[in-house]
Amino acid sequence: MKMYQASIQLRARARGFHLITSEVLQAIPQLREVKTGMCQVFIQHTSASLTINENADPTVRIDFETYFNKAVPENDPDYEHNDEGPDDMPAHLKAAMLGSSVMIPVTNGRFNLGTWQGIYLCEHRDYGGARSLVITIWGE
Repeated sequence: MKMYQASIQLRARARGFHLITSEVLQAIPQLREVKTGMCQVFIQHTSASLTINENADPTVRIDFETYFNKAVPENDPDYEHNDEGPDDMPAHLKAAMLGSSVMIPVTNGRFNLGTWQGIYLCEHRDYGGARSLVITIWGE
Protein backbone atom coordinates (compact mmCIF):
# COMPACT_ATOMS: atom_id res chain seq x y z
CA MET A 1 0.00 0.00 0.00
CA LYS A 2 1.13 3.53 -0.78
CA MET A 3 0.60 6.45 1.56
CA TYR A 4 1.16 10.14 0.86
CA GLN A 5 0.55 13.26 2.89
CA ALA A 6 0.78 16.97 2.14
CA SER A 7 0.00 20.10 4.11
CA ILE A 8 -1.18 23.26 2.39
CA GLN A 9 -2.22 26.70 3.44
CA LEU A 10 -5.22 28.20 1.67
CA ARG A 11 -5.28 31.95 1.18
CA ALA A 12 -7.65 33.94 3.36
CA ARG A 13 -11.16 34.06 1.99
CA ALA A 14 -14.30 36.00 2.77
CA ARG A 15 -17.00 34.43 4.85
CA GLY A 16 -18.91 31.90 2.75
CA PHE A 17 -18.55 28.63 0.91
CA HIS A 18 -15.63 28.30 -1.52
CA LEU A 19 -14.70 25.55 -3.97
CA ILE A 20 -11.16 24.34 -3.30
CA THR A 21 -11.04 21.04 -5.25
CA SER A 22 -8.39 22.28 -7.68
CA GLU A 23 -6.13 23.54 -4.86
CA VAL A 24 -6.33 20.17 -3.12
CA LEU A 25 -5.51 18.34 -6.35
CA GLN A 26 -2.52 20.61 -7.04
CA ALA A 27 -1.13 19.93 -3.57
CA ILE A 28 -0.87 16.16 -3.95
CA PRO A 29 0.33 15.10 -7.42
CA GLN A 30 1.02 11.59 -6.04
CA LEU A 31 -2.71 10.97 -6.41
CA ARG A 32 -1.93 9.78 -9.96
CA GLU A 33 0.01 6.84 -8.50
CA VAL A 34 -2.97 5.38 -6.61
CA LYS A 35 -5.22 3.00 -8.57
CA THR A 36 -7.69 2.27 -5.76
CA GLY A 37 -7.70 4.13 -2.47
CA MET A 38 -8.98 6.93 -0.29
CA CYS A 39 -8.19 10.57 0.31
CA GLN A 40 -8.90 12.43 3.53
CA VAL A 41 -8.82 16.21 3.56
CA PHE A 42 -8.66 17.62 7.11
CA ILE A 43 -8.86 21.27 8.18
CA GLN A 44 -6.81 22.32 11.22
CA HIS A 45 -9.24 24.94 12.49
CA THR A 46 -12.33 25.11 14.71
CA SER A 47 -14.12 28.00 13.03
CA ALA A 48 -14.07 26.73 9.44
CA SER A 49 -15.12 23.40 7.99
CA LEU A 50 -15.15 21.21 4.89
CA THR A 51 -17.95 19.60 2.93
CA ILE A 52 -18.63 18.11 -0.50
CA ASN A 53 -21.49 19.49 -2.54
CA GLU A 54 -22.62 21.15 -5.79
CA ASN A 55 -19.70 22.45 -7.85
CA ALA A 56 -21.51 24.08 -10.77
CA ASP A 57 -24.21 26.52 -9.67
CA PRO A 58 -22.81 29.27 -7.40
CA THR A 59 -26.28 29.98 -5.95
CA VAL A 60 -25.92 26.76 -3.95
CA ARG A 61 -23.01 28.31 -2.06
CA ILE A 62 -25.05 31.47 -1.40
CA ASP A 63 -27.96 29.39 -0.11
CA PHE A 64 -25.64 27.43 2.19
CA GLU A 65 -24.48 30.68 3.78
CA THR A 66 -28.07 31.91 4.12
CA TYR A 67 -29.22 28.67 5.74
CA PHE A 68 -26.39 28.48 8.27
CA ASN A 69 -26.78 32.15 9.24
CA LYS A 70 -30.45 31.50 9.99
CA ALA A 71 -29.79 28.21 11.80
CA VAL A 72 -26.95 29.61 13.93
CA PRO A 73 -27.51 33.35 14.39
CA GLU A 74 -24.99 35.82 15.69
CA ASN A 75 -25.48 37.84 18.87
CA ASP A 76 -27.43 35.15 20.69
CA PRO A 77 -27.50 36.34 24.32
CA ASP A 78 -27.09 32.75 25.54
CA TYR A 79 -23.59 32.41 24.01
CA GLU A 80 -20.85 32.79 26.59
CA HIS A 81 -17.91 32.38 24.19
CA ASN A 82 -17.71 35.68 22.31
CA ASP A 83 -14.19 36.96 22.96
CA GLU A 84 -13.45 37.38 19.25
CA GLY A 85 -16.71 39.00 18.20
CA PRO A 86 -20.27 38.07 17.31
CA ASP A 87 -19.23 35.58 14.61
CA ASP A 88 -16.98 33.61 17.00
CA MET A 89 -19.31 31.10 18.67
CA PRO A 90 -21.56 30.72 15.61
CA ALA A 91 -18.45 29.84 13.59
CA HIS A 92 -17.56 27.05 16.04
CA LEU A 93 -21.11 25.68 15.96
CA LYS A 94 -21.28 25.74 12.14
CA ALA A 95 -17.91 23.98 11.93
CA ALA A 96 -19.12 21.31 14.37
CA MET A 97 -22.23 20.76 12.27
CA LEU A 98 -20.35 20.35 8.98
CA GLY A 99 -17.17 18.68 10.22
CA SER A 100 -13.42 18.96 9.95
CA SER A 101 -12.75 16.44 7.19
CA VAL A 102 -14.05 14.83 4.03
CA MET A 103 -13.26 11.41 2.56
CA ILE A 104 -13.05 10.90 -1.19
CA PRO A 105 -12.59 7.59 -3.02
CA VAL A 106 -9.64 7.45 -5.42
CA THR A 107 -10.01 5.45 -8.64
CA ASN A 108 -7.33 5.21 -11.32
CA GLY A 109 -5.38 8.20 -10.00
CA ARG A 110 -8.36 10.56 -9.76
CA PHE A 111 -10.92 11.64 -7.22
CA ASN A 112 -14.05 9.57 -7.75
CA LEU A 113 -16.44 12.45 -7.15
CA GLY A 114 -19.87 12.70 -8.73
CA THR A 115 -20.36 14.85 -11.81
CA TRP A 116 -21.54 17.86 -9.82
CA GLN A 117 -19.43 17.45 -6.67
CA GLY A 118 -16.60 19.58 -5.35
CA ILE A 119 -14.79 20.18 -2.07
CA TYR A 120 -15.84 23.31 -0.21
CA LEU A 121 -13.95 25.36 2.32
CA CYS A 122 -16.71 26.65 4.58
CA GLU A 123 -15.40 29.88 6.04
CA HIS A 124 -17.57 30.82 9.00
CA ARG A 125 -15.65 33.90 10.22
CA ASP A 126 -15.82 37.39 8.79
CA TYR A 127 -12.00 37.52 8.88
CA GLY A 128 -10.86 33.93 9.34
CA GLY A 129 -7.46 34.32 7.73
CA ALA A 130 -5.44 31.66 5.94
CA ARG A 131 -6.55 28.08 6.57
CA SER A 132 -4.35 24.98 6.85
CA LEU A 133 -5.27 21.59 5.42
CA VAL A 134 -3.68 18.15 5.76
CA ILE A 135 -4.32 15.87 2.79
CA THR A 136 -3.67 12.16 3.19
CA ILE A 137 -3.97 9.56 0.43
CA TRP A 138 -3.58 5.81 0.80
CA GLY A 139 -4.20 2.84 -1.45
CA GLU A 140 -2.80 0.50 -4.05
